[in-house]
This record gives sequence, C-alpha cells and structure tokens, in this order.
Amino acid sequence: MENASKALIIAGAILLAILLISLGIFIFTGAQDTAKKAGGLESQEAATFNASILKYEGKNKTTSDIRSLKNEIISANKKLKDIGKTEITIGTGAATAYNTSTLDESKRYTIKVDFGTDGYVNKVIITQQ
Repeated sequence: MENASKALIIAGAILLAILLISLGIFIFTGAQDTAKKAGGLESQEAATFNASILKYEGKNKTTSDIRSLKNEIISANKKLKDIGKTEITIGTGAATAYNTSTLDESKRYTIKVDFGTDGYVNKVIITQQ
C-alpha cells in the first residue's frame, strides 16, 4: 500500500510538471503574438507620419506646392530628430537649405518620395517637367 501511494504522488507530480510546461508554452506563444503586433504598430506610425509628405507627391505641382512641402518637411524633421530617425532631405541637401526663390512660377514640377529601410520618408526629389 505504501508503494501505491508513492506511485500516485509521483504520477501527480509528473502531471503537474506537464501542466506547468504547457502553461509556459501558452504564455510564450501569446507574448510572440503581442510582439508581432507591436511591430505592426511601428509601420502604422510610419505610414501616418509619411501621409503629410506623401500628399505632395506627383506630377504637375506648382511652386506654391513646393514651398508648402518644404515647410512640412522642416516641421517633420523636428519630430524625426526627437525620435532619433534620419531627417528628410530635399534632393541632396537639407530641407532648410533648399532655395524655393529660384523656382519658376510658370513651370510645373514633379515630386518623388524615397523611403528609408525603417519605412519613413528620407528623401524628396523635385524635378522640373
């Protein structure tokens, strides 16, 4: 009878260990799903941030559009600096150095946007049509 009670105690301990391991696996899997969702939030933040710049992308843009875009980029660069991201450039230089006074009011322009590996806009290219 003494051996039977020891066997039941050992069997109970094994079942309890299996239950704890299963619970650990369940929690680990849930944490992975949460981490994946958090990664998705970062891409959503980038998309939301980029929207203010992307509205200027396209053909047949005026000098007024370009001036507004420059101001938008300068504002966005302040936010990017705060979160430690690369600032947006216009062409090959800083947005603050881009001279809009040399633009011809009678011409139309094409604005193209490039993205960095982090999903944020990192460069704007302006060409005359």
